[in-house]
Amino acid sequence: MFGLIVIVIIAFAAIFAPWLTTHNIYAQNLQIRLAPPSHEYWLGTDELGRDIFSRLIYGARITLYITCLSALIVGPIGLLVGTIAGTVGGWTDTVLMRIVDIFLAFPSLILALGFVAALGPGIENAIIAISLSAWPPIARLARAEALSIRKMDYVAAVRLQGASQMRIILRHIIPMCLPSVVVRLTLNMAGIILTASGLGFLGLGAQAPSPEWGAMLSSGRQFMMTNWTIAAIPGLSILFTSLAFNLFGDGLRDVLDLRHD
Repeated sequence: MFGLIVIVIIAFAAIFAPWLTTHNIYAQNLQIRLAPPSHEYWLGTDELGRDIFSRLIYGARITLYITCLSALIVGPIGLLVGTIAGTVGGWTDTVLMRIVDIFLAFPSLILALGFVAALGPGIENAIIAISLSAWPPIARLARAEALSIRKMDYVAAVRLQGASQMRIILRHIIPMCLPSVVVRLTLNMAGIILTASGLGFLGLGAQAPSPEWGAMLSSGRQFMMTNWTIAAIPGLSILFTSLAFNLFGDGLRDVLDLRHD
């Protein structure tokens, strides 16, 4: 419940950012740079005199945009690859799973760095890079589910009626795999947030002056000794958002995964 509440609050702030922010997120005022929190600047200002609170709210938009769009790409790809491998079997299963093993041999952040280095920096390329590196765990889970589901009596009955493999996969296997995949995808969204923030921290994600949390953390770390809030606030935002998705995924598992007990 706590995770869901935090996610709803962040989503609400992202949607209504124009009405919740108090200052222009791009307006610079060097006369008030590194100002501490006050009644006018609730979380202080950064090294260019920009309001941290306003940039943090708009940064939630970028973070949720990258996370949700990546999840929408990763889910169908991993689900389709895994169910095809688990249902068809044979050389198809072998080839697809060896590809999955190759991707899983590298940490997702390293893979994302490689892809975004080839594609170039930017939000769209970061989404593509994250999606290309995040689908293998979903595919492996979907394959494991498909291997057990394909042995069930109702699937054998449908096969005896002359249904094609693709029809069995689309109409019977995938719907049964969805609960577990949705739970895993929700848990993976925490990792997607960390990867997106890592790319932004390294300057390979959202580009300046976009108020992306990882980029804000990167620009504020050099002022940690003089004004620690500049780096701590976006860092805590990343922490609590990732934690919220993990807690929400755990709760969702209890609701959707009937075999959890």
